[in-house]
Amino acid sequence: MNTNDPLTPPCTTAPVVPQSCGPSARRKTRAMNIRWGSNTVTVGGDAPIVVQSMTNTDTADAIATAIQVQGLAQAGSELVRITVNSPEAAREVASIRNQLDRMNCAVPLIGDFHFNGHKLLSEYPDCAQALSKYRINPGNVGRGAKRDHQFGAMIEAACKYDKPVRIGVNWGSLDQELLARLMDENAQRAEPWDAQAVMREALVTSAIESAQQAERWGLAGDRITLSAKVSSVQDLISVYQSLSQRCDYPLHLGLTEAGMGSKGIVASTAAMSVLLQQGIGDTIRVSLTPEPNGDRRNEVIVAQEILQSMGLRAFAPMVVACPGCGRTTSTFFQELAAKIQGYLRDQMVDWKRAYPGVENITVAVMGCVVNGPGESKHADIGISLPGTGEQPVAPVFVDGERSVTLKGDRIAEEFQEIVAQYVQKRFGGAA
Repeated sequence: MNTNDPLTPPCTTAPVVPQSCGPSARRKTRAMNIRWGSNTVTVGGDAPIVVQSMTNTDTADAIATAIQVQGLAQAGSELVRITVNSPEAAREVASIRNQLDRMNCAVPLIGDFHFNGHKLLSEYPDCAQALSKYRINPGNVGRGAKRDHQFGAMIEAACKYDKPVRIGVNWGSLDQELLARLMDENAQRAEPWDAQAVMREALVTSAIESAQQAERWGLAGDRITLSAKVSSVQDLISVYQSLSQRCDYPLHLGLTEAGMGSKGIVASTAAMSVLLQQGIGDTIRVSLTPEPNGDRRNEVIVAQEILQSMGLRAFAPMVVACPGCGRTTSTFFQELAAKIQGYLRDQMVDWKRAYPGVENITVAVMGCVVNGPGESKHADIGISLPGTGEQPVAPVFVDGERSVTLKGDRIAEEFQEIVAQYVQKRFGGAA
């Protein structure tokens, strides 16, 4: 830098005023209540953002489906969707509901209908009644003259049984007549949009026009949720921004065909976090392709962690753990962090009833002296494990103060006991 150059701005040490941060205020939407028995889940309005998931069992296998639904609900899925694609599946929906009730699992069930939903809902009234909500894809309800009749039959069932509906469009199954209409309109523009923009507009238009048609047929506006599923991050953001500007229905977020493993997690997180930060979204699902014999509950955990990491909801105590480096050549702190995280999630099934507020605490499991004591002090309870070359002792900090120092072969078990005692002492009188 030429300090004699009069055009060079002087260096300044004036403090930068910090700006407030955090998600924008939620967009105002109608509130929808989804019920089963005494359990009511509210989507939209001022309600917290709801986590949902979907089974991948054959719905005709009532026992397997009920077991998976219960597992998803215990993991924290507040709504669970099941496929209803055949007479065999429709016949078992009431049995699945009854089995869940016997298992004291009151999670509302959503029926996912494509192509033949109008027949299944009319021919199997027990199925129509046992479900708490219907999911309808307007691109798969019929073609030509059949479309209105078959879509109308599903809306009629929703009105008859007082069930809310998610109108969920998907760009893999768009209404081709609507798409052709929009393409014709686009061709008349002085500056036509590109094909991708027309596709996004078709998704938005299909969702809104289908909802308006359902209202004309008698379904109340506060019984409708919209979704528009795509597999591209930027397309999802664009479509939902447009939907949020053009309607006040609650919106269900989700990146369809997100993929498996880290790709699916990263893509879903990238897309939904942008929208959630803008106050868009009332319910979410992370559609992960499970690994072979993988745990379906992982998609519930990822959805919860997205919301919790953004400060929108709390589901389980957060575990803060360092990534490791040359100072932490032992894997002990990694094993302890994984063990503590699993322990906390397992305990939440009982803790959320016995210890209201426990989901808001932070537990630190650190691997060396560099950041270990500091991070442990910032957490509600934390442990700083010895790194390479450090003394084989692990100080424990509770509410910012050093409590005890652990050593020996039972550090993991003793720290777990300390966490349990802390939760009981702090939250035991909150129930």
